Amino acid sequence: MATPPYASDALAEGIVDAVVIGGGAAGLNGALILARSRRSVVVIDSGSPRNAPAEAVHSFIVLDGIPPSEILRRGREQVRQYGGRVVHGEVVAAESAAPSADGDLRFTVTLADGRSITARRILVATGLTDVLPEVPGLAEHWGHSVVHCPYCHGWEVRDEPIGILATGPASIGHAFLFRQLTEDLTYFTHDTDLDQDNRARFAARGIRVIDTPVTEVVNDEDGALAGVRLADGQVVAHRVLAIAAPMQARTQGLEGLRLPMQDPPNKGRGFASGTAGTTEVPGVWVAGNATDLVAQVGASAAAGALAGADINRMLATADTDAALQRIAEVSPKNAAG
Repeated sequence: MATPPYASDALAEGIVDAVVIGGGAAGLNGALILARSRRSVVVIDSGSPRNAPAEAVHSFIVLDGIPPSEILRRGREQVRQYGGRVVHGEVVAAESAAPSADGDLRFTVTLADGRSITARRILVATGLTDVLPEVPGLAEHWGHSVVHCPYCHGWEVRDEPIGILATGPASIGHAFLFRQLTEDLTYFTHDTDLDQDNRARFAARGIRVIDTPVTEVVNDEDGALAGVRLADGQVVAHRVLAIAAPMQARTQGLEGLRLPMQDPPNKGRGFASGTAGTTEVPGVWVAGNATDLVAQVGASAAAGALAGADINRMLATADTDAALQRIAEVSPKNAAG
C-alpha cells in the first residue's frame, strides 16, 4: 500500500550534504536533524511504508493512536520547514562516485525516472518487507485482522479469540505474548515443529494447538476475516490472526553500495550496522527497520536522529579538514610571493 499523494519537491541540483533514502520515521527524523543543522538534505520517498495498511500507530508516547500517514505528513512538513527537500521517487541505483578534489566522499543516487543527485553522505532508511505465508486470502487482511506486533496492535484485539499462524521458532514466543492479551488462543503449527516441552508449556497456559495445516483464510459476507480453513476441510472461527512473519530489509537499488547484511536468528535479514547506524562502507549510515528489524516507530525515529547527528558530526570534521587543506595550499604561494 502507498501513502496518500502529496506534492513532491524538485530534486536539488549540484552536490548536497546528504541524501536520505526512505521517507519513513527513521528517514524523516534523520533528515530533520540534518536540516536543523543547516545541512542540505534530500529525502527520496517511494511512498510505500510498511505500516501503510495500519489505522494507527501505538506505543509511541504522546502520539499513541495517531494514523501513520499523519506522522509522515507532519514529518515531511517539518523537514521542509528547515530547508530540507522531500522528493517522491524510487531509487534504482546508489553507488560511490569520484571524491572531491580535497578527498571528500561522493555518492550518486539515481531514480527510476532517470534523474540523479550527488551527495556527500547517504542515510539508508528503506524499511523492510514482511514475508507473509502463502495462504490464500491472508494478505488482504494484513495490518487489520492479521497482525504481527503485540505492542502495536495487541490492545486493540484484546479478549478476542486469536489464532497464531506459525511460521517457525519465533512464533512460539509470539504465542506467549499474545496469550497475555486473550484467554482464547489457538496455535496453528502449519507444518512447523513444536516440541513436547513447548506443547506442555502451551497446555499449562491453556493454548490450544492444531497441527492440521491451514489452507486458506475464510471471510464472512461482509469481507471481514471469519476464520481459517484446514486441510481436512474444517473451518476454525477466528476474527484475528497473529503472524511472526520473517522480515527482509528493502535492498532494491542499493546493491552498488555493497552494504554488509546480517541475519538475526529467527527474524529475517537486514543491513548490518554499528553505533549510530554506521556501516562498514565509509559515508553510508542505516537506520530504522532496514537494520533493526523489530524496531517500532518510536525506536526507528530515534535511530534516525542518532544517525543524522553522526552524519553531521562527520561532515563537520570533513569541512574542517578541507578548510585546513585550503590554508595549506595558499600558504606556500604567499611565502613564495
